[in-house]
Amino acid sequence: MYRFSLRSIPVHQPDRSARCNRRSPVARDEETGNGKLLIKTHGPDTPGRTAHFCLRAGVACLLLMAILALPAAASPGASERPLPAIYILATGGTIAGTAQDSTDLLRYTPGSLGVETLISAVPEIRNFSRVTGEQVCNINSDDITPAIWLNLSHRVNTLLMSPEVDGIVITHGTDTLEETAYFLNLVTTSDKPVVITGSMRPATAISADGPLNLLNAVQLAASSAARGKGVLVSLNGEINGARDTTKTNTQSVDTFRSTDFGRLGYMEDGRPVLYRISARNHTTSSEFDVSGLTALPRVDIVMTYPGMDATAIEAFVRSGTQGMVIDAMGNGEYPKAISPALESAAQNGIPVVISSRTGSGITTASNPMFISADTLSPQKARILLMLALTKTSNHDKIAEMFRKY
Repeated sequence: MYRFSLRSIPVHQPDRSARCNRRSPVARDEETGNGKLLIKTHGPDTPGRTAHFCLRAGVACLLLMAILALPAAASPGASERPLPAIYILATGGTIAGTAQDSTDLLRYTPGSLGVETLISAVPEIRNFSRVTGEQVCNINSDDITPAIWLNLSHRVNTLLMSPEVDGIVITHGTDTLEETAYFLNLVTTSDKPVVITGSMRPATAISADGPLNLLNAVQLAASSAARGKGVLVSLNGEINGARDTTKTNTQSVDTFRSTDFGRLGYMEDGRPVLYRISARNHTTSSEFDVSGLTALPRVDIVMTYPGMDATAIEAFVRSGTQGMVIDAMGNGEYPKAISPALESAAQNGIPVVISSRTGSGITTASNPMFISADTLSPQKARILLMLALTKTSNHDKIAEMFRKY
C-alpha cells in the first residue's frame, strides 16, 4: 500500500521578494500554471502565518504511478488463473462456406474453409479461452450420417475425459444441426459444456453471422454457467436446448426456436444469461452408451398426407427397417388406409412411434400398439428410437424412454 506524505511532494518556495501582507494571517495567492496548495504553518515569529506551495506536474505523475502500481502491490506473487481450454470440432456447413461474391447469400459451397481459418477470422476468441481446432469432417450438413454422429460422439467423449479440456464447441451446418445436437445430448457422458453453432450466411457474405456465433459459442462453452445444462445450441445471441430447438426459417438468422418451451437464455456482452433448464434426462443422466458401436439401428420416417396408401410403409418393412416414426396429422392422426400396415409392423416387432407434423404440442398415440413421441419432432423421435433400439425392442420400455427424454 502506498502512503503519501507532503515531504514526498516537490513544492515551489515563494519568492522572498514578493510582497506579502504581514498584518493578515492570510497571505495573497501566488499564481502558477500548475496549481497550488495552501497550507497554514506556525513559525516562531508569526503564528498562523500562511505559506503558498505550488504543485508541479510531478505530483500528478506520482499519483498516476501509484494508482497503476496498486493492483500489483495489493496481491504480490498472485498468479493469474489460466483461460478455459476449449476444443473446436468443425464439421463444415454454411459457417465454413464460400461464395464467388460477397453479396451472394444463397449460391455458395458449404464446408469450403478449414477450422483454423474459422478461428483465425475471430482473434478475439483467444481473449476468452485457449482454443484448439480439429476438423472432424467438412461437408454440407445434409450429408451427415449416423456413422458421422458416432465418430463425433466418440471424439467428444474422449476429449471431455481429459482434465485439460474444459468444454467443446462444434461448428455445423444448420439443416441438420438440431439432430446432431439431440443425438449428442443423449450420448455425451460428461457434464462439461458442449455447444453447437453454425451460421445462416456463408463466411464470404457481407454481414456474415458466423464469426459472432463462433465467438459466442466459445464464450458459452468457457462459462461455468453452461456446465450440466446438456448440449446447447447457440446462434444469433440466443441459447437453446438441444432437445427442444428446431430450425424454423429457411433463410433468417433468427431461425432456431424452441416453439413449445422457449429459449434457455441469451448471450449478453460475452456472458450467458440463463432463465430455465431442461427437465428431461440428458448427458450424465442418460442411459445410452454408444462407445462400442459402429452403426445404429435403421429407423425411417413416414410422412402422412391426404390420399396416401401403405406403399412407403411396406417398402420400409421390406428394406429391413427396425423402427418407424409416423409424421402424423394433428394430434397423431393418419389415414385409415395405412392403419393395417402400421399394426402389422408393430405386431412383427417393429416399434411405431407417432409424432406430429404440426410442430408443437404433445402427440397422442390413440392406438395402444403405438408409442407417443411426446413433444419430440419426427426427426428427433427418430434419433431417440434409434438409441432405444440399441438397448431393447420392448414396447413398454421404449415408451418409458420417450417419457424420460
